[in-house]
Amino acid sequence: MYTFLPLIALALAPVSLAQGKSLILTHAHKVAVKHSAGLARDLRVAFGSILTTQPSSSSNQNFYCVGSDGEGVNVPSSSNSSSTINGNATSTGTAAPSSTSVASSSWKATNSYSGQTFFNGWSFYTSADPTNGNVQYVDQGTAQNAGLIQINSNGHAVMRVETTPQVQTNRQSVRITTQATFNGGLVVMDAVHMPTGCGTWPAFWTNGPNWPAGGEIDIIEGVNNYTNNQATIHTNPGCILPTTSSTSLNMSGTLVASTDCSAVQTGNQGCGIRSNASNSFGSGFNGIGGGVYAMDTVLWDNSGIKVYFFPRGSIPSDISAGAPQPQNWPAPMANWPSTDCNPYQYFNTHSAIFDTTLCGDWASAVWNGTGVPGQSVSCAQQTGFSTCSAFVQASGGSFSEAYWEVSSVKIYQNT
Repeated sequence: MYTFLPLIALALAPVSLAQGKSLILTHAHKVAVKHSAGLARDLRVAFGSILTTQPSSSSNQNFYCVGSDGEGVNVPSSSNSSSTINGNATSTGTAAPSSTSVASSSWKATNSYSGQTFFNGWSFYTSADPTNGNVQYVDQGTAQNAGLIQINSNGHAVMRVETTPQVQTNRQSVRITTQATFNGGLVVMDAVHMPTGCGTWPAFWTNGPNWPAGGEIDIIEGVNNYTNNQATIHTNPGCILPTTSSTSLNMSGTLVASTDCSAVQTGNQGCGIRSNASNSFGSGFNGIGGGVYAMDTVLWDNSGIKVYFFPRGSIPSDISAGAPQPQNWPAPMANWPSTDCNPYQYFNTHSAIFDTTLCGDWASAVWNGTGVPGQSVSCAQQTGFSTCSAFVQASGGSFSEAYWEVSSVKIYQNT
């Protein structure tokens, strides 16, 4: 169906044992959200009630965590569980085969998810949506039987939202988490389509334990009809951006939220950076056949955390060859330097996550809003519904474009 594919990558630096101990001691009493996924979820919901009362006029500045319950990094207790050893991700999922094609790069793939076995090595989240969305996340069997997941004829993984014409409460959706975890590395995601449309809130992100102590990195995120991606980090108190200047930060995106990345101190907004490219999210992204995101397309290393976006037709050849050379890539879309935010102190034991929620704290809060790229008309005006939840319950046919189509996800470690 498509002759080209998008890609996303994330690079992370390994966390030493000493730095890990320092993080625990330094932040042991700084925030209430600690050592308990349940407590983190309660705080997230409490903040949600505050965020949803923000006026639509400030919608351009709103950033929200896609999930703060800690569930994103839980590993099922089974023979398919994964572990993290000395900064390297290991998993019994589909391991990336060794190949001479990556010999020229110091980055080696430790986990690869693609083709017929794409869903091997992922856990399906089935608890209530921590962002208060109008969705019910379902297990793998339910998702398969309902046609919400599939491997299509192009060998791409598809994850959909339920399109039953009318529902009484929530629509079924899919949220998956890698069983493999990593401390530092490079995550590269190649997709040809992402969910879009009024009421949608899709995200591709990574998350650590004991939110926000383990940190959260939102690589791809946005709501409704937005066309420009927003990448955000959420941390414990102490992680700060040194400036608001895109030039000084050596990035192409624009800071649209606080320089303080603390989840607690910013009402969960964190440090949000919006892409200036109208093809980096939603219908704009889908219209070009997608692209690649990387974390060093997100890069997490000694220099900080970077998120890159390469639209279809502009993907570096080293990424296509499976031999990434982040040092040769152009300026990232987003950059959080280690100057006042050591990534090894604020981020650890991350898993990668896909989800699509509907409404929730963010999409509902800006239902009447305009002014963000792609949202020239409010969803309330466009749909004729005064609330997001009413629209979701009555308009299943409107979610035909609310799906992910992913070619691959690869996790690399620097050897």
